[in-house]
Amino acid sequence: MKALVLDFGGPVLKTPFEVLRGGEQRAGIAAGSLDWTGPFDPDADDDWRLQQSGVITERDYWQRKADQFGALTGRPATFPGLMGVLFDAPEDDLVRPGARDLILDAKSAGYVVAVCTNDLRAFHGDKGLDHLTILNQIDLLVDGSVEHVLKPDPAIYRLVTDRLGLTGQDCLFVDDQRGNVAGAAAVGMGAVWFDVVHPEGSYQQIRTLLEL
Repeated sequence: MKALVLDFGGPVLKTPFEVLRGGEQRAGIAAGSLDWTGPFDPDADDDWRLQQSGVITERDYWQRKADQFGALTGRPATFPGLMGVLFDAPEDDLVRPGARDLILDAKSAGYVVAVCTNDLRAFHGDKGLDHLTILNQIDLLVDGSVEHVLKPDPAIYRLVTDRLGLTGQDCLFVDDQRGNVAGAAAVGMGAVWFDVVHPEGSYQQIRTLLEL
């Protein structure tokens, strides 16, 4: 392996589900108003189960949540309108410490570290996450919402390998969506599913594979 390729939301950035309470407070709505549970309690989130089964897309899921947020707050029912409130917090409250340590250790061991994400600009706007210094530690960022191709389309993984000058076999890919993991494996990448409910176990698995 020569490169670690991380999805951003989930493996590096906490999920929206983990920052809901702070977002509610910033939006001036009652605690518990945003009752989305996603992978943390799939049985309680009908839309999440629809998304995981492929009935709706991930973007469909979050548009439904943006619509609900907009109706509750009077704010724009857009991805940046929702995510801008949820992620308006200090970096240490948003970025997983395990991700920061993993990236630093991987780079120290000689690995290239890339991010391959579907929706950084689509969800957060042009400058929504510019305050995150963790992005300065990344050697390559490929954003599907900029490239107009989304995981698990094989083309986005090939964008990563082509820009790194590597093969799929040179890369370990990490994502919290199983379909995206399968897409990476299909183009020859090593692939790890990241469990956002138990992130430390996933970090240990990655470290073991990279011999960190």
